[in-house]
Amino acid sequence: MSAIEGLHSIWDGFDFTYILSILLGLIPSLLCITLHELSHGFVAYKLGDDTAKSRGRLTLNPLKHLDPMGLLMMLVFHVGWAKPVPVNMYRFKNPKRGMAVTALAGPVSNLLIAVVFMFLYGAAYIPLGRSAVGYYFLQMIQLTAIISIGLGIFNLLPLPPLDGSKVLFSLMSDESYYKLMRYERYGGIVMLVLVATGVLGKPLSIAIDAVYAWLVPLAQLACDGVFHLFYM
Repeated sequence: MSAIEGLHSIWDGFDFTYILSILLGLIPSLLCITLHELSHGFVAYKLGDDTAKSRGRLTLNPLKHLDPMGLLMMLVFHVGWAKPVPVNMYRFKNPKRGMAVTALAGPVSNLLIAVVFMFLYGAAYIPLGRSAVGYYFLQMIQLTAIISIGLGIFNLLPLPPLDGSKVLFSLMSDESYYKLMRYERYGGIVMLVLVATGVLGKPLSIAIDAVYAWLVPLAQLACDGVFHLFYM
């Protein structure tokens, strides 16, 4: 009887709200990761490199872009990464410039996603906020914008293999560029340590909050528009 009571006590004390928050972040995380990596591959393809297309990475299938550790980081910390889209920079007419533009495509796509979902959040705030189920969908829309902002900002850090490093390296001399690119794989270890230890937590939170605050007026505009059109 004591064992059953003990299990019941654990069950009562379990924080299901935390599990729910993780589940709510799963779909937004997969969406942001997929569109981020798809943007890299699509821009590279337009610039003359079909490596991503030939390897099946120009797809909306999130499983093709998924990095388990990166997804876990996104769910827990709202910043993370995906499996990098393969790019052959030597297929670009200007390799360094092509690599920089391809790298920037991911964070730019995340900003556009955040703009779209903040507008949707504002437009859906009144109709969805009136029911419990609708409120969860509303949270998911808002979280998509927040996660997309975080993913975009995080990837702009000048740390290999993140997108910001490729943009920064493109400004260097060819000799320095190719030398640094050789050490790109070691940057992943440093990146993981920085995220896991929380060193980047406060700076990233400040940056994410600033971009989110910048987009709030857009959500308010959409909300006001829906209110005037349907509720007055």
